[in-house]
Amino acid sequence: MRCPFCHLDDDRVIESRITDDGTAIRRRRECNGCSRRFTTYERIEGEESLRVLKKDGRAEAFDRRKLVRGMTIACEKRPVSTEAIEAAVNRIHQFLLGLGERELPARRIGEAVMDELKSLDQVAYVRFASVYRDFKDLAELMAEVRKVYASEPQAPARPPSAPPARA
Repeated sequence: MRCPFCHLDDDRVIESRITDDGTAIRRRRECNGCSRRFTTYERIEGEESLRVLKKDGRAEAFDRRKLVRGMTIACEKRPVSTEAIEAAVNRIHQFLLGLGERELPARRIGEAVMDELKSLDQVAYVRFASVYRDFKDLAELMAEVRKVYASEPQAPARPPSAPPARA
């Protein structure tokens, strides 16, 4: 494994552990050249066999990193951990492999991402949906926000807090 910082091919594994859902092994490594640490993941081969059918008819290899990047952007500045995003991507990938199809329409993958984001963070879901569904105007965006809001159980209303006391 090459160090992402100094590109030396000499490191040691500090810690290994299985990810939460058991689909990968996470390894913490330390470069023997620059002493910086980095993380790698070991996964079962299989995503290379999945192909994504794009809207324009092209087919391309499934790229897990695209899912992570898209979900990370949607969750930016939201209280969603990197581990939660990784776990969601693992669930999506397992779901796609479980379909048993070698070629999947991009739309099916996007819907799976939105399902995961909806349970992770509603704001991240709306962000992703606004780009993925290509809302034409504010009315379409508001309609989606209303659907999300209506589908969630509402917390009981709290009485307004008392105004601060003056000294």
